[in-house]
Amino acid sequence: MKASSIGILAICVGGTASLAVARQMATPPVIRNVRPVTFPAYNAYRGIARYAPTPAEYARAVGDRAFVMERVTYRSDDLEVYAYLYRPAAPPKGKRLPVVVFNRGSYVRDDFSPEVLMLGNRLARQGYVVVAPMLRGSGGAQGRDEMGGADLHDLMNIVAVIKELPYADPTRLFLYGESRGGIMSLLAAKHDFPARAIAVYGTITDFRSFLADHSPARQVASSIWPGFPANEAEIVESRSAMRWPEKINSPVLLMNGGADSDVSPMQAIQLASALEKLGKRYELKIFYGEKHVLTGRAEERDEETVRWFRRFDEPRSTGH
Repeated sequence: MKASSIGILAICVGGTASLAVARQMATPPVIRNVRPVTFPAYNAYRGIARYAPTPAEYARAVGDRAFVMERVTYRSDDLEVYAYLYRPAAPPKGKRLPVVVFNRGSYVRDDFSPEVLMLGNRLARQGYVVVAPMLRGSGGAQGRDEMGGADLHDLMNIVAVIKELPYADPTRLFLYGESRGGIMSLLAAKHDFPARAIAVYGTITDFRSFLADHSPARQVASSIWPGFPANEAEIVESRSAMRWPEKINSPVLLMNGGADSDVSPMQAIQLASALEKLGKRYELKIFYGEKHVLTGRAEERDEETVRWFRRFDEPRSTGH
């Protein structure tokens, strides 16, 4: 046995020496680095109007000194990946705050800090810490994004990051997903992510119908999943919540824009129907006239999410 892994302590009890063997299981911290985020100018961020409709709204969130955003470097598998952290500038002492793990949309991203900022500011004002995994391949991180493959580990491993934040409560975790992030949230639920509740919007729940209805999606599928369409059946099965609704045990709030041309509201409606048949806990809300990320009713979207999360945030007994 190596001395570096085994510690032997001699304890004298009643004149008799006994040996206590203690394994030194010291694990290096998951968090490797934390640095502040510099936000891009309003007009420099493509698609900013979907998240901050006016420069004034964006400026207010950027200038809110009650909160700060940082980029955390952490270990996931054998990779170093990143996550955004939106937290109080002066975290409370002796108190841990509930955490919303926000899963962003789209594929590989260099930066999506303005999107986390706008949503994070609303949630933080309701008492939440917000953590948003960037996922492997994004922000210059190592690894390859498989949109629901090994990149899911980056979401699952965020729990270890949260446990290292002294002001965050790892027993009060919630998943919030936009579009592709909704897929990640439901996949995490399938793999027993310890979420008290989940909220998603604009989420693909059945890849078979989505790929059939969106020829542009089929055209880019091979760049996301090498070997597609030869492995299409496995991709559809593993990433479509409609194929395994029985494995979703956290309460789910399903939201979709009624005028969403990217992801049909039928994707949410059909999953709601499947959850209903299984007696699962869910709510469904279709926002009339709204498009993919519910821009015109973003505040209402986040209010609905907070209401849903609080419904399942009652204290849990620790026993006696």
